[in-house]
Amino acid sequence: MFDLRSSRVWMTVALVAAASHVSAQPAEPAPAPPPTDPASEAGEDLGDIEAALAADAAAEAQAAPPTPSTAAALAAIMNPDLAFIVDVAAAWFSDDEPLQTGGHDPSKNGFNLQQLEMSVGKAVDPYFRFDANIVFAQFGVEVEEAYATTLALPASLQLRVGQFLTQFGRINPTHPHVWDFTDQPFAIGRVFGGEGNRGLGVELSWLTPLPWYVEVIGSVTDPVGEGTARSFFGPVDLPLETPLDVQSTLAVKQFFELSHDWSLQSGVSLATGPNPTGHANRTDVWGAFAYLKWRPITEASHQLVAVQTEWLLRRRQVPHDLLRDVSGYAYVLWRFSRRWGMAARYEYGSPATGDVADYLDPEWIAARQRITGNLTFWPTEFSRVRLQGSVDRPGWRDPIWAGFLSMEFSVGAHGAHAF
Repeated sequence: MFDLRSSRVWMTVALVAAASHVSAQPAEPAPAPPPTDPASEAGEDLGDIEAALAADAAAEAQAAPPTPSTAAALAAIMNPDLAFIVDVAAAWFSDDEPLQTGGHDPSKNGFNLQQLEMSVGKAVDPYFRFDANIVFAQFGVEVEEAYATTLALPASLQLRVGQFLTQFGRINPTHPHVWDFTDQPFAIGRVFGGEGNRGLGVELSWLTPLPWYVEVIGSVTDPVGEGTARSFFGPVDLPLETPLDVQSTLAVKQFFELSHDWSLQSGVSLATGPNPTGHANRTDVWGAFAYLKWRPITEASHQLVAVQTEWLLRRRQVPHDLLRDVSGYAYVLWRFSRRWGMAARYEYGSPATGDVADYLDPEWIAARQRITGNLTFWPTEFSRVRLQGSVDRPGWRDPIWAGFLSMEFSVGAHGAHAF
């Protein structure tokens, strides 16, 4: 349809025709009009019509929403989801050697940059997804994880290839920004290293068809790394001479919905691999965890109560002996309002039993216990402020008191975490 401008053109044409009709009626003789060029008149009328149509098209284009260009659409598809998360803490310790075992733990008096994590993820195609976590520390950069995950394997199977945190237990596969405490339990650092157990390798998981959630996960990874495979080859870069010279990890994890408000997750794990103390000497780490959560969904409430515990039994073959030790933790978290929560944690680590000294921790000759409490405030889901205090009682030295004020900020598209 034409707008007002088009109507004016046609009204002009009609008026001209009407005037011609009136002039054709009998009246006083009028002087004959000067001769005109018919082609010129037709060209002027056609020009007016074309101008009106062009104006209509311009108005419609301006009113219609812009269509995204092909380049912009491709950019939206190809650009990965990107997020940055920074954790910083002000710390005070009563001792110059605080015995922190986590690579991201505050470890000195004053200000500590625990980490700046860049999280990258995107579906590659219908068959694979790519994820990476790059960690920026005060004195360097490391690739914490970089792996591809299959999306279309049959029989509820999923394959992961690259560098990743193994699925041993509950704390090890997680990152600091999902911890309920500023520092990680010393059991993880003691057994696996400050960065948690990870390595280059391949992992296969299977979601079983049982009536409740049961997942079976197996992986093989490189057993080398002082901060990632401490109980295996660790910092000793020995060659892999046989297929048994890799670290193998097996985990079984279950989830139960006890009621609308209560849920339970539990699991058992085994990590086994070579250690550097002698030919064919190996280390086995057995683990078990449980996580019980109460969160009312049958009524409007922001409260949450969670209880978590995890224990690790380590057996290490050494020349003419066998070393055994137990480490673990248990804690309770109470989020009593939308923005506030508090938590308390107990940790224990036994000395290694055996006739020879522990080659990894020779000073660990008695039981170690640590008690921690904190108060957390969440201004929004993208920031967190936490006040934490602890007393550490290693049996071979004086107690160590510690206090942290930690803050966390996140920006960008970061996916939801597992239960």
